[in-house]
Amino acid sequence: MKKLAILALLVVLVAIVVACATPTPTPAPKPTDPPKPPAAPTAAPKPTDAPKPAALDGAGLLAERCASCHNLDRVKSAAKTKDQWTTTVDRMISKGTKLTDAEKGVLIEYLAKTYAAAAPVPTTAPAAARLKCANPVKVGFITDKSGPLAVYGAMMERSFLLGWEYLAGAPGKDNVFKVEDCEIQVIVADDKGVVDTTATVARELIEVKKVDILVGTVSSGGTATLQGIARDNKKVLVVAPAASNDITGKDFNEYTFRTSRNNYQDAINLCQYLTTQYKKFVQIAPDYAFGRGGAAAFRDSCSVLGGTFVQDDIFAPLDTKEFTPYLDKVLKSGADAWIVTWAGAGFVPMFKGAQEMGVFDKMKLAASVADNATVPLYAAALGQNSGILYHYTSPKNKINDWLVEQVKARHKVPPDLFDADAMNAAFAVATALRKTNGSTDSATLIKAMEGMEFDGPKGKVFFRPEDHVAIQDMYIVKILNVTDKEFKFFETVKTNRPEPPCLLPENLKARCGKLPFGSLSAK
Repeated sequence: MKKLAILALLVVLVAIVVACATPTPTPAPKPTDPPKPPAAPTAAPKPTDAPKPAALDGAGLLAERCASCHNLDRVKSAAKTKDQWTTTVDRMISKGTKLTDAEKGVLIEYLAKTYAAAAPVPTTAPAAARLKCANPVKVGFITDKSGPLAVYGAMMERSFLLGWEYLAGAPGKDNVFKVEDCEIQVIVADDKGVVDTTATVARELIEVKKVDILVGTVSSGGTATLQGIARDNKKVLVVAPAASNDITGKDFNEYTFRTSRNNYQDAINLCQYLTTQYKKFVQIAPDYAFGRGGAAAFRDSCSVLGGTFVQDDIFAPLDTKEFTPYLDKVLKSGADAWIVTWAGAGFVPMFKGAQEMGVFDKMKLAASVADNATVPLYAAALGQNSGILYHYTSPKNKINDWLVEQVKARHKVPPDLFDADAMNAAFAVATALRKTNGSTDSATLIKAMEGMEFDGPKGKVFFRPEDHVAIQDMYIVKILNVTDKEFKFFETVKTNRPEPPCLLPENLKARCGKLPFGSLSAK
C-alpha cells in the first residue's frame, strides 16, 4: 500500500516536471498586412518656363543707339508726329544705326509718345464769322492759257473759278462772285508760260487793274519773277501750281504762300515706297528750277531712306524732243530703277524713246504719276505702285465730290492733277479774308495766313508758319490699267502727309525753328 502511494506520487511529480519543462506556446503573431507596393516615383518638377527677355525699353534704345552719333538734347528738344519720327529713325538706320525691326518699332513708339508734336487743345469751335468786306476784293489770277504748259493752265482756271462758286453758293457773272457779304472780282491773265510775259501781266494787274491779291502761276521760272514783283509791290501772292523748292526756299519772301506742293513733298511721298523695292537709282530731270529742285529732293529723300544713286543726275532741256543721248546714260547706269521728274510734253518722246531703247526691259520706272493724259505712258509700270499729288478718285470728302461732279458736268472729263491746287488757292484767299474781317492789308493778311488751316478737296491744308509751305495729303497708288475711259486708273494704297525740310536761305535760318534745315539728311 505504501508502495502504491509512493508510485502515485512519482507519477504526479513527473507530470509536473514535464509540464514545467514544456514552454507555454506564444500566440502566433498576427499576420502583418502584405507590404504596400512602393509608392509611384515622385513626379519630376515641371520645367519652369525660360525667363522672358526683358521688354524692349525705348528710353534705353534711345540712350544706347542714338547717343553714339549725336547729343540727346537734339532729340529731346524735338516735337514730331509718329510719321516724322519714323522718317528720322529710317534716316538713322541708313547712316549705320543698328536696330532690329522689333527695336525700331519700340523706339518709334517711345519717341512718338515722349516727344510728340503738341496736339491742339480741343475747344468748342466758334461759329464761323461771315465774310465781310467794305469794298470789292480784286484777285489777279495768272496762268498759262496758250503756252507750253497750257494743259495745266486749263485745270487751274476752271477750278479756281469753281472754288469761288462753291464758296458763293452760286455761279459768278463775268468772274464776279458774292461770297456772303463780300464781292470777289477775279481778273484772269495769260502769261503764255513766258517769264517776261509773267512780269508784264503782273505789273498790269497791280498798276492798272489795282488788284489786292495775286494767284499763280504754272511755270516755276515765271513764279520766281512773280514773287519779286509781289514783294516789291507789297501784295500777297498765293502760288499754284508751280512746285519748285525755291519758291519757299531760296526765293522766299514773307508775301509768298503756296497751295502747291514742293519737289521735296513729291520725293518723300514716293521714296518711302521706292526704297522698299529697289536699292540703286538713276534719275533724269528737266534743266530748270523745277527739275533741278526735284532731282536734289529725290537724291536726298531716297538716300536717307537707304537708296543709292549710281551716277550723277542727268539733265535735259525742257523742250527736248530727242532723248537718245540722255537715255543712253540711263541705260548704261546699272540702276535698278530710273526716277523721272518732268513736266509738260517731254514725257511723250522720252517714254517712246525709252521703249524703243529697251530701258523699261532693263530697269523699273520710278516716277510720280502726272496728269491723266500721260497715264498711258506708264503701261510698262502696270501693277506697280507710284506717287501722285492728286487723283480725283483718292480723296473722300464732300468738297472733292462737288468738284468732281461740276468738272465732269461742264468739261466732260473728271478733275485732273492740278484742279485741287486751284480750288485750294481760292479757299486760302477766302479763309484769310475771313480772318482779317475783309482787310486786304498785306501785313494783316500775312499774320492771318501763317499757321492758317482750311479744308479743301484733298482735306486739311496747313500753311506752315516758318516757311509758308502747304502741308497736305498726297497719295501712293497702284496702277491697275492705263485705258479706262473715265480715267479710273488707280487703287489708292496709302495717304501720306510729307513734311519737307525747311529750305530757307542761310540768313533766314532762324525762321526754321526746330524743322530740319536744308535737307532731310542735315544734322
